[in-house]
Amino acid sequence: MMANGSSVGESPSRGKRADAQRNRETVLAAAAEVFVASGVDAPIRQIAAQAGVGMATIYRHFPTRADLVTAVYRHQTEACAEAGPNLLASAGSPLDALRQWIDLFVDFLVTKHGLADALQSDSDRFAALHSYFLDRLLPVCAELLDAAVEAGDIRAGTQPYELMRGIGNLCIGHDNDPRYDPRRLITLLLQGLQQQPRTS
Repeated sequence: MMANGSSVGESPSRGKRADAQRNRETVLAAAAEVFVASGVDAPIRQIAAQAGVGMATIYRHFPTRADLVTAVYRHQTEACAEAGPNLLASAGSPLDALRQWIDLFVDFLVTKHGLADALQSDSDRFAALHSYFLDRLLPVCAELLDAAVEAGDIRAGTQPYELMRGIGNLCIGHDNDPRYDPRRLITLLLQGLQQQPRTS
């Protein structure tokens, strides 16, 4: 009887936790979209409207804007990290997986630059996030590069940090110059990594 009472008592709590987690994920996805479209200084009410929740829900999960920016940064990092193995399993070739992952990485970097700027005043928090970003994404990039090398798609010798840093550098300036599209140069960079067919 006690066990039954305990089980019944826990069920609504579990339901509330699941709802809270769903709300949190919805807010993070909405905030990321709003940040890309309107910058990290976008009004919280705009994020609430995009997420379909009240502003009180956002403040309950994220008491300050820095808390929200940090959570979006981590959420985007996780999404990018999880995409790597999934793309390797589903793409037509390791090179296709690498290309698709780099597209996602560029999307993230465009958001990340604004997030990083917003956190520069909190240098300790930003340094911890940057370390987290590298810890999560370097192994994913390495796995994709290794698979592409093993398949004979690209030449050996490219370091994941070099590739990520190079792509990141190419993305700088995208926000304030509509004439500049980093993806064109990133496509050229990838073409330069590809294994050239041997001529007899």
